[in-house]
Amino acid sequence: MFQTPKVFSVLGIPVHVMNDYPTWLLECWQHSRGTHVITLNAEMTMQAQQNPTLAKIIQSAELVIPDGAGVVLYLRWLLWQKINRCPGIELAEMLLRGIGQQQTDKTIFFYGGAPGVAAKAAEFWQQQNPGLNIAGSHSGYHTAEEEQQLQQTLAQLQPQLILVGLGVPRQELWIAQNRHLCPQAIWVGVGGSFDIWSGTKSRAPSWLGNNNLEWLYRLYQEPWRWRRMLALPQFAVKAFIYRLTAKGAT
Repeated sequence: MFQTPKVFSVLGIPVHVMNDYPTWLLECWQHSRGTHVITLNAEMTMQAQQNPTLAKIIQSAELVIPDGAGVVLYLRWLLWQKINRCPGIELAEMLLRGIGQQQTDKTIFFYGGAPGVAAKAAEFWQQQNPGLNIAGSHSGYHTAEEEQQLQQTLAQLQPQLILVGLGVPRQELWIAQNRHLCPQAIWVGVGGSFDIWSGTKSRAPSWLGNNNLEWLYRLYQEPWRWRRMLALPQFAVKAFIYRLTAKGAT
């Protein structure tokens, strides 16, 4: 029985709130219910403000989870929702573990990352859980001809779970353009998760994540991201203005 998630708006972008995201997705998996999962953070929210195509994709996604600290704090402080952050990498890990326990013939595909990274991530999960049926993997760097071959491969294999690690907003745009190839699949944009699973990079210490500072560790690892991090104060300012406006209307 599918639980109907509550839908809240974060600066005009929908967020689905429920108690158990992995179980809901496993039900989608078992019933071959096509699903696009988006892991929303403040940076993506601000990008959607400037990118109508991205905004439309998020609005039409079947599941938008509160991945970033900014989105979670917005829901807590402005909309009075008692929710916890659901990092996309952790949701993907719980989903993979749950699928591995089912010993099913349904398959999984890893797409994205630098050459060899998706393959290493897939190998890591195959070793962690031999019950997973991984159909294949593909780098996120390729020619137009290789892209066509990838599309043909997906259409032929029909994997039921497709993890896409291309970064925001590229992965969201790519999923929206290619969902028709595997209409019964669960498509999840996992950002840099392949880098973590392959051992290429490390995840922030738990104490940083627990204090909503995981973004700071990512900036330490990737200092070139500082321009993109400017979205965080912009998000905070917009949220503050929203709060003042909301108070003024009451």
